[in-house]
Amino acid sequence: MRYILVLVMGTLWAAGAWALPRDAQFASIDGGVLQMSDWAGQPVLVVNTASQCGFTYQYEGLQALYDTYKDRGLIVLAVPSDDFNQELASAEKVKEFCELNFALDLPMTEIEHVKGSDAHPFYKAVAEETGFVPRWNFNKVLIGADGKVVATWGSTTKPQSAEVIHQIEKVLN
Repeated sequence: MRYILVLVMGTLWAAGAWALPRDAQFASIDGGVLQMSDWAGQPVLVVNTASQCGFTYQYEGLQALYDTYKDRGLIVLAVPSDDFNQELASAEKVKEFCELNFALDLPMTEIEHVKGSDAHPFYKAVAEETGFVPRWNFNKVLIGADGKVVATWGSTTKPQSAEVIHQIEKVLN
C-alpha cells in the first residue's frame, strides 16, 4: 500500500492513513478508564490541553464542538498535560478549573505526557505512524470512525475553525 502525505498550512493530511490501536486507554479524570475501543466506529478529536496556557480559551470551542456534534457521534477527548509546564498541579484542580470556567462535560483524562519517551501510548502511536508530535498545548488529532488519523492541527487552529469543522463534517457523513 502506498501512502501520500501532504503538509498544508501546518496540517498533516494523510491519504491511506494508518489505523491506531483501538485498545488504547486513558485514566479518566472522573475515575475509571476511557477506552478508545468504546468509541469504535465513531470519530474522536483528541486534544492535549493545559489550564494555564494562552490557548486555554479553546476549551470553550471544544465544548461547543462536542455539544454540536455528539448526537452525530463525535467524541471530543481532552488530555491535560504538563509537558509544556502550564498545567495545574493535580487532576482534581484541573477538573475543578474546567468545570467552573468552561462548564466542560466532555470526556477528559488524567494528566498525561504527550511527547517524549514518557508519552502516553496513544501519542506514541500517532508519532510513530504520522510523525505528528504536539509542539505545544491544544494540538488536535482527528481520528476517523475507522481508527485512522484524518488530520492534525497545531495550537493556533481553533476548534471551530472552518478547516476543523470541514474535516469533522466529512468523517460524520
